[in-house]
Amino acid sequence: MNWQHIFDLLHGEMASGVVATSLTRLVLAAILGGAIGLERELRHRPAGLRTNMFICFGAALFTVLSDALAVEHLGDHTRIAAQIIPGIGFIGAGSILHTRGLTTGLTTAATLFVVASVGMAAGGGLYVTAVFATAVVLMALFALGHLEQTFNLKTLLTSYEVTGASEEEISREVNRILEHEHRMMQNVVSGSTGEHVRLQFDVAGCNRDQKGLLRQLKVSSVLGGVTSLGPVELE
Repeated sequence: MNWQHIFDLLHGEMASGVVATSLTRLVLAAILGGAIGLERELRHRPAGLRTNMFICFGAALFTVLSDALAVEHLGDHTRIAAQIIPGIGFIGAGSILHTRGLTTGLTTAATLFVVASVGMAAGGGLYVTAVFATAVVLMALFALGHLEQTFNLKTLLTSYEVTGASEEEISREVNRILEHEHRMMQNVVSGSTGEHVRLQFDVAGCNRDQKGLLRQLKVSSVLGGVTSLGPVELE
């Protein structure tokens, strides 16, 4: 096989129009997967921009290959594409964690599952369907997430930093405040500056509960300083 023969093969494939269509579908899948992945990246999720883009692109590529290879070898057009679903389910299961009674990663797993379906739609030539599905996913991630916090429907894991004379004194005071709400400190770390002791901890609760806790911490005469470090969102 010489270079001229290879060139002729590539030229013939490009001239057929199949390659142009396939590339269009793959580029669209990469853009749509990247759009959803960007939102995940901005929220500092483990499955961010590249992960979602690759999954969407890969699902589109497998869908294109499933159809193209079936035409060439007279096989089932959906055989390869059908294996995408259990494959994505395996990846999604790995993103779900269950610790201390709290389950995290469900939104990430569900997003990966939907991103794969967007890729399959783009790979199958359903452009409008793929774009519409991406728009719905982005609206749900942005708008519904905000509404969940506004109406206190979502549990937040919020980090706080308080200062005081000693770690024992600070812990006793914070636990006294949390006892009324039947809550506990999580992920507690402490450090001394020489002048006072800094204690950082997380507390789970809805947006309303977190605001009430912050007010109670600030009015305490035992704590020298109180700062909310922001939420570490649970999914």
